Parts: sequence; structure tokens; C-alpha cells
Amino acid sequence: MTSTDQHSSSGLFLTDIGVNLTDSAFDKDRNEIIDRAREAGVRRMIVTGTTEAESEQALKLCQQHPDTLLCTAGIHPHYSKEFSAQSRQQLKALMQRPEVIAVGETGLDFNRNFSTPEQQILAFEQQLELASETGLPLFLHERDAHRQQREMLFHHRDHLHGGVAHCFTGSREELYNYLDLDLYIGITGWICDERRGTELLQLIKDIPAERLLIETDAPYLLPRDMRPKPKSRRNLPVLLPHILAAVCHSRQADQEELSEQLEQNCRNLFRL
Repeated sequence: MTSTDQHSSSGLFLTDIGVNLTDSAFDKDRNEIIDRAREAGVRRMIVTGTTEAESEQALKLCQQHPDTLLCTAGIHPHYSKEFSAQSRQQLKALMQRPEVIAVGETGLDFNRNFSTPEQQILAFEQQLELASETGLPLFLHERDAHRQQREMLFHHRDHLHGGVAHCFTGSREELYNYLDLDLYIGITGWICDERRGTELLQLIKDIPAERLLIETDAPYLLPRDMRPKPKSRRNLPVLLPHILAAVCHSRQADQEELSEQLEQNCRNLFRL
């Protein structure tokens, strides 16, 4: 990476570790959204794969924007009922591509149970095995299933190659459980929500700087404290610096120093 690559016109070099760029919300202006993010200092974006088809679509996007996009490949717990021997084989093939840098979005979600807990456990187990086989880190989702997810991660721990608890919104105990498993912690605009983000905002200080990552999870989780409020409720990767500022304010951290640490964390986890 050259010195000119490391800083955009904004003076930042940030990575949004979780962007749902395959979402239909971006169909009309996807390229413009990517360009705006780059101009704001979000020079790298990791596109989230949530199904076999969306993982393939994410890879195609990466090939269209090779200097900006990387992606994950996996099946979200909501879609675990779709997991099959064929999808496992196809995901493993995708994971051989250099653009694919993590297994996921995978994990457990016992909140809505769009797939049964048994289907979710089976699909997660298979993706844990894929992470072990490919040497890729995990991009993890979890909701109302912390105990089960922790047990499964612990069981596979010796064969895993790191991971990130994406969009972490849990308790102090859950945070320390994930840190004890050597995971990174992904923070979104949830911390900008005065209704739901208060506890997480207090926990930000407890996350070691070398384990912290930030993400928008766009088009979801638009920061509620945006002023003026955007006309659209769609979250965008261009808003990642807003999340960075909120994290820095809570941690009483220097923005330039923390952004450099975040980028180093991203390189370390995803072996960039």
C-alpha cells in the first residue's frame, strides 16, 4: 500500500467490515454509494454474504471493484434451513477465491427462529468446520443464543483462525466471553441509539483497542443521532466516520490514532 493509498481526501483510511451491498436497497445507486464512501475515507468495504446466492453475488461485486471490495461467504442463521451438502460444497469453492476473506455471516439466532434451532446448529457446525478447513476467520451473528454459540465456538476453538462478533449488542458477560475466545468485536451505529445503545456505549471502554472493529451493517441500523436526519432511513457506508466519532468520544480516544489501530486490526484478523 502506497502512502497515497493510505489516506483519502478526508484524511481517513477506514474499513467497513460489514456492508450488505447485495441488498436490493442499493440496486439503483450501488456504484454511487461505493464512490461516496471512498471519498469520505471508507476506502475498503467487506460485503456480507448471507446465503449461497448472495455470497456468489458478493464475489461478483468484488470483482467489479477490486480496489475497494472484499467479501464473506456463508449462510445466515435465518436461512439455515437452506443449508445442504451442495451448498457446503459451493461455499467451500467460493472460499478458495482471494476476494473471500471470512466464513459467514454465520451463527445462531434463537430470537425469531426463521429456521429451527436444530437447523441453525447443524448449519453453524458445518460452517465452523469450513472455517477450520479453509483457515478463514469467522464473521459471526448471534441473537438470544449466546450460551449455545459460545459452547460451539469453544468446542472448535483449537481449529479456528479467529473471528469477529459482528454487530455486537450484548451484555458485559457476553463481551468478556467473546474476548476470552480471542474474538474481535464489531461495533455499529447501535451505539448512536439513545433508546437501545446506552449499555453498549458504556461497554465500549472495556473492549481492548486491538480487538475493536467498526461497521455500518448498511442498509440497516442507521445512526439515530444523525443531524439533520437523512430523508431516507437507509444506512450507508459513507456514515462509518460518524460511528468512528461516536466510538472515539466514548473512549476519549484520538480519532487518527484509533482509526490507524482499527485498520491494523482489520489487517490482522482478515490477513490483508
